[in-house]
Amino acid sequence: MSKPATNTQPKVMIVDDEPHIVMAIEYLMQQQGYQTQTAHDGQDALKKLADFLPKVMILDVMMPNLDGFDVANAVRQDERYQDVLIIFLTARGTDRDKAQGYGSGGDVYLTKPFDNDRLVELVQEMLAYG
Repeated sequence: MSKPATNTQPKVMIVDDEPHIVMAIEYLMQQQGYQTQTAHDGQDALKKLADFLPKVMILDVMMPNLDGFDVANAVRQDERYQDVLIIFLTARGTDRDKAQGYGSGGDVYLTKPFDNDRLVELVQEMLAYG
């Protein structure tokens, strides 16, 4: 479950339909001191977004109900979320997939399997400069 936190902790939302990946990323982010929220599909993510309002969203592409590209498009079309930074984290790694990810509003496109240290580094950079 999501870790209780103070208001000063940066917020990271993790959206993936694979529970083991969600748990691993959530652990990584909490180790960095970030407040986390998880969602297991795109619809769940959009429902939780307004209450949590993350600075960074780590988003899978292939999910039931609503895929990551559709979630990113919805986030980008809503003024309330204009400052949310999106990291796509997905097994879909073709040039066409990447173009679709950036076209739907992604800031970073990272493919699975991923390096834990690289993901942490990306989130840190985005929070520092984003």
